[in-house]
Amino acid sequence: MAGAVPAAAQPPAPPAPQASTAIEFLPRYTFHLTAEHLSSSDTRFVWDTNFGGELDLLDYVTGRATFVANYQAMLGEQFRRFDPNQGNYILGGSLSVRPRGFELAAVFHHESRHLSDRIKRQAVDWNMIGARVSATRTRGRVQLQGRADLRGVVQKSFVDYRWELDTDARARVPVSPMVAVFAGGGARVLGVDGTRSRGTQRGFRGEGGVRFEGRGAAIELFVAGEQRIDPYPLDFSHDRWFSAGFRLLSR
Repeated sequence: MAGAVPAAAQPPAPPAPQASTAIEFLPRYTFHLTAEHLSSSDTRFVWDTNFGGELDLLDYVTGRATFVANYQAMLGEQFRRFDPNQGNYILGGSLSVRPRGFELAAVFHHESRHLSDRIKRQAVDWNMIGARVSATRTRGRVQLQGRADLRGVVQKSFVDYRWELDTDARARVPVSPMVAVFAGGGARVLGVDGTRSRGTQRGFRGEGGVRFEGRGAAIELFVAGEQRIDPYPLDFSHDRWFSAGFRLLSR
């Protein structure tokens, strides 16, 4: 799927499923809901929430066709204690193949960014196409997954983005049948066209926590540190913060 973008912290991509032995329609669905409290001194950035899911439309044994959607709401404290000031949408899709031990995919990514309870007539959106390589491994008790996306912009409004390299890695170690500890992180390099008088942008995120597994869902409690590129739709800047939150995941 089109992964995390420069403006928004996305949940880690779930591990790729095992290949089907026959063509299957709608074989897999995942859901996530995340909320985290931010340490930023900027009153626009107090809570960051995301919810969405991934749906495998078709598994054709040698690969799969997948659709992804995510909605992000950013809350601050400018006008009230819980003051939503952003609503951002992601829609994406991919077609993959599965060479031995890896998954390679062509990806499409669309994002549009909006203000909440505030006037904004300027469109802020972009479309990207590119490629992804991902893999999942188990080393003893350690479960590993990694991903790298390289995408180029094919349409944009307002932003100065040209291309993006986005990487993510994650490790999970079970400590009991229902509990595991995890750590992960990612880096992002964003190429720009020079129209906003700035150079190549860089962001990063690292997090760690504990995961509790149920029969139908899992919940993760985590702490994180992040440098986010362009955290506000109409500003060209970056901000750093620590955060603590929870993530509810389907299994």
